[in-house]
Amino acid sequence: MTDPAPAHPGVHFPPPTLFVVGFLLAVALDRWVLTLPLGGIDRTALLITGWMLVIAGILLLMWAMLTFARARTAIYPSRPARTIVATGPFRFSRNPMYVGFSAAYIGLSLLMSMAWPLVVLPLVLLSLYTLVIRREEHYLGHAFGDEYAAYRSRVRRWL
Repeated sequence: MTDPAPAHPGVHFPPPTLFVVGFLLAVALDRWVLTLPLGGIDRTALLITGWMLVIAGILLLMWAMLTFARARTAIYPSRPARTIVATGPFRFSRNPMYVGFSAAYIGLSLLMSMAWPLVVLPLVLLSLYTLVIRREEHYLGHAFGDEYAAYRSRVRRWL
């Protein structure tokens, strides 16, 4: 018996929430458990790299959202997609919005000179994969069949 085709990915919360919760958990760990500074790295290098990652992440996120808006398809994974978007940053990554959030998250960690967010990030990404990406991919596979399979074979999930 095959799974019934879902009407949408079935993600009922904004995926950026995972990044926010992960970062707040890291800040709490830093303040109340053990401070883990990014020691041994020049503060100027941390600031420059941090700002570059935050800006690049935000620009990538905006580019991806504009690309979805131009294609008139759902940005939120609680709504059905109208098409497979394979232009703009989606030529290089199936998840450029999540790559953008990850870059900004890492950049913010560097700006704050905190290691805990970097320690927590794999848990954020695992949660993102388990709770969001798998559902999105399942939905898109059912909704777009061979078109999505061809896209998946051409474009990596992350970079």
